[in-house]
Amino acid sequence: MGIRWLGALAVLLGLAAAAAAQSRVVILATTTSTQDAGLLEVLVPAFERRTGYTVKTIAVGTGQALALAARGEADVAFAHAPELEKKYVAEGRLANRRLVMVNDFVLVGPEADPAKIEGEKSAVAAFRRIAAARARFVSRGDKSGTHTLELALWRRAGVEPAAPWYIESGQGMGATLGLADDRRAYTLSDRATLLALGRRLTLKLMVEGDRALLNVYAVLEVNPANGPRVNAAGGKALADFLLSPEAQAAMRAFGADRYGRALFVPVAGKTDEDFK
Repeated sequence: MGIRWLGALAVLLGLAAAAAAQSRVVILATTTSTQDAGLLEVLVPAFERRTGYTVKTIAVGTGQALALAARGEADVAFAHAPELEKKYVAEGRLANRRLVMVNDFVLVGPEADPAKIEGEKSAVAAFRRIAAARARFVSRGDKSGTHTLELALWRRAGVEPAAPWYIESGQGMGATLGLADDRRAYTLSDRATLLALGRRLTLKLMVEGDRALLNVYAVLEVNPANGPRVNAAGGKALADFLLSPEAQAAMRAFGADRYGRALFVPVAGKTDEDFK
C-alpha cells in the first residue's frame, strides 16, 4: 500500500511540475506583419528578460491568429482586424481588447503602373482603376487583417475581383509582396513590412495617406474557459507588457535608425474613438 501511495504521489508531483513549467510558457498568436517587420525580435526578448516567461510565437494571418486564441490554442492575441476582434470579444471568447500601436496600409505596384494610380488620394478610386484596367493584383487571400481591409475596399469600389487578373497568394505579407514583385502586380501592404523588405523589391509606393488605410493593432486576452491549456496569467502579463512604457518606447523607436522613420506609432491608452 505504501509503495502504491508513493507511486501515486510521484505521478502527482510530476504533473504539478509539468503544469508549473507550462505556466511559464506564453503562446502568442499574432499577424505575420509584426514578425516580418522584425518588431517581435525586439519586444519578445525584452518581455522574457523582465518576467522570466518564455514566449512561443505563432505568426499567421490575423483571422487565423484570432481563431487560434478563440479555440484556446494561444494565450494572447496581437492582431489588426478591429471588427473581427470585436466580434470575438462580444462572443466572450476574447477579452480586454486594448489598442497597442498604429501604422498604415499602402498600395504598391510596378513601375509601369498600368492602372495609372500613382498619386491617387483615394484607395477606393485606385481599386476601381485597377479593376477597370484588369491590371494584375495579388491578394493575401488568407483572412488576415490586410486581406479583410482589401476585401472591404473592393466592396466600397463596387468591384468583385476575379481571375485571371486577381491572384490569391494564400500567404503572409512578405511572401505576398515577393509574389507581387515577381508578377509585376499591385498589392496592399502594411507600411512596416514594405519598408523592412523594400530593398529587395522593385515595387513602387502608389497610394498612401487615405484615412481608410489606417492600420490599428490591438492586444486581446484569452478567456481561460476556451480550453484547459490557456495560460491566462501569462497572456495577461504579455498583454500588459505591450502597453508598458518600455514596450511603447521600443515601438516608437523601432526602424527609425534604419529607415529614417519609426515603423509604428504607439497608442497605449487610446481607443477606437480617437481614430474616427
